[in-house]
Amino acid sequence: MEADNDTGISEFLLLGLSEEPELQPIIFGLFLCMYLITVLGNLLIILAVSSDSHLHTPMYFFLASLSFVDICFTSTTIPKMLWNIQTQSQVITYARCLTQIYFFLIFGAWDDFLLAVMAYDCFVAICHPLHYTVIMNPRFCGLLVLMSWVISVLNSLLQSLMVLRLSFRAKVEIPHFFCEFNQVVGQACSDTFLNDMVMNSGIMLLGGAPLAGILYSYSKIVSSIRRISSAQGKYKAFSTCASHLSVVSLFFCTSLGVYLSSAAPQSSHSSAVASVMYTVVTPMLNPFIYSLRNRDIKRALKRITGVPVM
Repeated sequence: MEADNDTGISEFLLLGLSEEPELQPIIFGLFLCMYLITVLGNLLIILAVSSDSHLHTPMYFFLASLSFVDICFTSTTIPKMLWNIQTQSQVITYARCLTQIYFFLIFGAWDDFLLAVMAYDCFVAICHPLHYTVIMNPRFCGLLVLMSWVISVLNSLLQSLMVLRLSFRAKVEIPHFFCEFNQVVGQACSDTFLNDMVMNSGIMLLGGAPLAGILYSYSKIVSSIRRISSAQGKYKAFSTCASHLSVVSLFFCTSLGVYLSSAAPQSSHSSAVASVMYTVVTPMLNPFIYSLRNRDIKRALKRITGVPVM
């Protein structure tokens, strides 16, 4: 099998979720609806937080930041997928594939860090309520979001530059609906040992560190809640972080499951299907999870849309 240098690569082929022609209109309609719901729902959260002075608190600042990242995260993959289905083309150029990898890794890692930051916010609110306003001051909150972004960008830049050293065939088939990092590296003709080492280190640090922070925060939160004597106090404390815990469970369980199962060659198609959960479904559900049980968000959304939120 002849390997071409990366400068000679003409195109990658995204095989998508299914190659059955009769399923393409169904997949297009389904993903278009999910994408529009994701963008609209998260935009409403951002508008609600920015327009209501009662929501200018650390928790809602992080929620608005998460909504922005979710919009960007989904927009790196779904529009190109919809375009390919509409034009009946599977082609994505090498440069666009690399660009998609770069932004996907940025917003994926940024999502991880924001979930960890939100867990820390819950920890401070429940375990140190008297010092909450001092610890979670606006400058510190902005610094947490900024540092999350900087680390995400540096990691994505490193991983993307590592791909440039690889050689591929002139035409590469990727069994996925976007340029998923593992799949692209796996299609290389040259030695990928260094790429695998850097990639796995990045997953352990940028995936494991936020997850460890979340688990530590919730262990302290559970310990604090157990010391509350009244049932009403326990319920109020738990409801503060219940929505966040739901999102964390959904995002991390699906994303970790995909990356752990991607080591098996026969799981390429199932991995692509499972990726839909954390790339599309989770960002789509976040606005609903955070708003259905939150009276402040409901009130702000009602003011914006004029429609009562159930």
